[in-house]
Amino acid sequence: VAGEGGQFASGGDIEEFPQFRFDAATLARFHEEDVRPALQALLDCDLPLLAQIDGACIGGGLEVAACCDIRIAGRSARFGVSEARWSLYPMGGSAVRLPRQIPYTIAADILLTGRHITGQEAKDIGLVAYVVPDGEALAKAREIADVIAGNGPLAVEAILKTLHETADMSEADAFAYEQPYGQAVFQSQDAKEGPKAFAEKRTPNFQRK
Repeated sequence: VAGEGGQFASGGDIEEFPQFRFDAATLARFHEEDVRPALQALLDCDLPLLAQIDGACIGGGLEVAACCDIRIAGRSARFGVSEARWSLYPMGGSAVRLPRQIPYTIAADILLTGRHITGQEAKDIGLVAYVVPDGEALAKAREIADVIAGNGPLAVEAILKTLHETADMSEADAFAYEQPYGQAVFQSQDAKEGPKAFAEKRTPNFQRK
């Protein structure tokens, strides 16, 4: 998932907001018909999503990035949720999702002050997995994607489902929930091929079955 023109995304154009009607019905329709389905489509993806983040990743842009599994940022990338500065509300889930992905007190600081942080700061707080020199985020994303693509596809899919589906569960419930996924992977032919290739010091030939 990437932006264009050296920028990731900065959400809506605040300069246009004064001309819109923000009554309850319009806001509910906007959230239920536009924002939520778009973000949910990312969350429901059954393949790992990598975000290549250059330039601005602000507001709605950060809400898109937060739905991706692995995020790679250029050193000059900027992250933030500015809505509170303009008496607006982050309708794409930042107030809910951000404190579940980074420490609560840092999420609260970012959300309540509206300040922007650098790519390195985002890496330090765990918002992104990698920070690379500007212009190299796509190459790093492709490198990671190649590694994932070489792994057992059934294992990757099962792990991704577990990550997505147990995020809001207690640890005990999540352990019980993941059992069928783990059992299905271990009972596959690929689970025999992987250790066999390891023992024979060769690249596995996974068949996705």
